[in-house]
Amino acid sequence: MAKGQVHASELAKKQKQISVAEFFEKNRHLLGFDNARRALLTTIKEAVDNALDACEEARILPEIFVELIQLDDKRFRVIIEDNGPGIVKKQVPNIFARLLYGSKFHKLAQTRGQQGIGISASVLYGQLTTGKSATVLTKTDAHKKAYGCKVKIDTLNNMPEVKDEIEEDWEEKDHGTRVEIDLEGSYHKGRQGVDEYLKQTAIVNPHATIIYTDPNAEQIIFPRVAQSLPPEAREIKPHPYGVELGILMKMMQMTSEKTLGAFLKNSFERVSPKTMKEICQNSALLPTMKIKAMTREHADKLMKGIARSKIMAPPTDCISPITAELLEKGLRKEINAEFYCSTTRPAAVYRGNPFIIEAAMAYGGEQLSDKSVRIMRFANRVPLLYQQGACSITGSVQQTSWKSYGLQQSRKQIPVGPCTMVVHMGSVWVPFTSESKEALAAYPEIEKEVRLALQECGRKLASFVRKKKRIKDEAKKRGFITKYMPHVAEALQELLGITDIEKKDVEDKLAEILKADRGELKEIKIDNPDYDPEFAKIGREPETEENSESEEEEESSTKKAKQQKLDF
Repeated sequence: MAKGQVHASELAKKQKQISVAEFFEKNRHLLGFDNARRALLTTIKEAVDNALDACEEARILPEIFVELIQLDDKRFRVIIEDNGPGIVKKQVPNIFARLLYGSKFHKLAQTRGQQGIGISASVLYGQLTTGKSATVLTKTDAHKKAYGCKVKIDTLNNMPEVKDEIEEDWEEKDHGTRVEIDLEGSYHKGRQGVDEYLKQTAIVNPHATIIYTDPNAEQIIFPRVAQSLPPEAREIKPHPYGVELGILMKMMQMTSEKTLGAFLKNSFERVSPKTMKEICQNSALLPTMKIKAMTREHADKLMKGIARSKIMAPPTDCISPITAELLEKGLRKEINAEFYCSTTRPAAVYRGNPFIIEAAMAYGGEQLSDKSVRIMRFANRVPLLYQQGACSITGSVQQTSWKSYGLQQSRKQIPVGPCTMVVHMGSVWVPFTSESKEALAAYPEIEKEVRLALQECGRKLASFVRKKKRIKDEAKKRGFITKYMPHVAEALQELLGITDIEKKDVEDKLAEILKADRGELKEIKIDNPDYDPEFAKIGREPETEENSESEEEEESSTKKAKQQKLDF
């Protein structure tokens, strides 16, 4: 061995496994804890998401208390309390102090949480920045005492450490959970702050009541506008079109089915006996083939057979959309505008995963007309406040031509106008671009549905904008006419020699004509029986034998009238 060269056995001594908690301890920015302001928001976001999920799974109308207490210049205490079903004592340490632990990762149904990282990552961040444990209090039954403890994460082993366990009466709650986390943070109001997150959460969760107390001890209540829970999302099996080769082989290794036909029917959605036979035929495999005897080559044939087979789209009862009506109600509650519209698109599929896109718009009101349109992005009823430029929703907004819908827009940019756009994606698996869950990946199927939803709302907006412009132009014209009506009546008085009372009557009749529908000049009757209806329209008295003029007088009168018109 050459001088200075290190043997592989020496290098091997330095190699060791790291736990997921230890990895995220050094890479907390991946989870949304890259600065103090965002860390505070992420902690509240993860706790509120968990509370909403727990309440909906237990079919309880959510009532969530959020409190922020400023301890010093840099440190805050975050308190989240809900009226959910509570957590059994055995699971409390794992839920709050163990990363990648949860019930939703393998569940194909719409939920806010997906990875089992969120709230335990918040506990980890608080532990790193303040050295303090998180405090948890939970109650599952009105007739039982609440269980409380303090939890920390052993980052070397990704395991919880529990201390100060207690049981106490929690009389004001029949069931629910309360968590307190001390952490370093920065509180600011604005479009990426805690206040905005809670406001947007209230928009897309109209069935929830959120009571928020900010660091200044000011309380804000976001009341519910829907008295019923959203439909419960049913868990589904994977769809054959969304399965990749490696996942298919893993499923075959783990299944308890004996034959290929039974495996296809019982492991996937939308595979009927007829569809199963079609897949096997297109794969050149027998339905009676033993699963344990299948090799990688067999699995590859099966994948090609699935691609050649016509399989019904996956069911959509695994998704719980907000609905256009409730989305608009939530928007009306929080945004003051002149015009609102909303739509819910039919379900679509990407990579075998069903999803639904919903969109809404609020136009006019107190919104600024010289600023870019505000885009509110949501995924499974959760606001996405960061990484707007990296999100496929923003890309879809930019790719849509908004000039035809009444908004100003430079080439492929976010339009300008007094408008707020809301886009919500509901799916069994939302394709986030990172673990921090702030932007959606640019799948063509998703971008297409977002554009179609926005265009549908855009057509309604264009109709309103055109109508508003017509009304404004008409009001301007009517204003000019109204301004000169007294002068017209005065000129007629001088021309025709009518009295002041008749002059006022002419003004009233002109006003009535102005109010009449365009194209319909209705006959206006005058009470004086001596008036001819044909002349009553302009307030002129008909000629009689008594008041008829001689030819010379008529000629003189005509010249005088022409001169008066010129003067007028």
